[in-house]
Amino acid sequence: MFHIVVCGGIVPDPLQTLEPVKGPTGWGLKNELMLPSILDPWAACALYEAAQLAKTAAGSKVWLVSLGQKAKLQQVMMTVAQKAPFELVVADGPAGGFIDSSEVANALAVAIEGIAGLDKSRLLLFGGWMSASRGSGSTLQILGEKLGIVDQFQGVDKLTVGADGSLEIMERVEGGAYQVSTCAGAPAVLGWATGELPEPPNNPQVGMANMRLVMPALQKAKPAAMDAAAIDYQSVAVPAQKRDTRVVKDTPVEDIAKEIIAWIES
Repeated sequence: MFHIVVCGGIVPDPLQTLEPVKGPTGWGLKNELMLPSILDPWAACALYEAAQLAKTAAGSKVWLVSLGQKAKLQQVMMTVAQKAPFELVVADGPAGGFIDSSEVANALAVAIEGIAGLDKSRLLLFGGWMSASRGSGSTLQILGEKLGIVDQFQGVDKLTVGADGSLEIMERVEGGAYQVSTCAGAPAVLGWATGELPEPPNNPQVGMANMRLVMPALQKAKPAAMDAAAIDYQSVAVPAQKRDTRVVKDTPVEDIAKEIIAWIES
């Protein structure tokens, strides 16, 4: 039996145009409140893996802990709630990628410590190895340290639980290879890569069961104490697109193919 806590933030839909702007409270995205949001894809993979593990390990339970603005979280949960069974825990605060990762870890630690009935000796802390809004990869590591969990694994694609409760973990390394580690058991931190599971289909019954807990969780969410001045950026800009185009007429196909091959080999 495991108590699985999945940490997952919300991020703007990647199909939107993102423009950084600096306001009175620091950097953010232009019209951020108007942008449609989704659950961070890395965290979503962690959630699906947690739900699968809870299904196979009898008595296990999954919590989804998220830092974000309540109104945006409510919109996202309407979809996420249909994917997997979980209990939502909310820390009400800014969810943008410009917040210092240590501040995010502090807020998540407070939220996790407040979960009633959580058994830390059975705790598996899941989350994204990286993030679509914060690419430092440090938030989950800092959070694990704050919770006193020293067994940490990052870039996880597969978790196998032994009959004795031991964990075999496959972590990505360079060149498409894996590092295989064995851990005696919980507690442990697992930062997931993409995992091995597809996105689950929508299940209205699961969604209805989750939403009975989601709405009360949003209503009683406490403001997260975040220090906006903990980190500052001198400048922020979207990477410029560069395209070199050469228009050539009546060029034989063979010559075009040779030029492409030469470009690939260069």
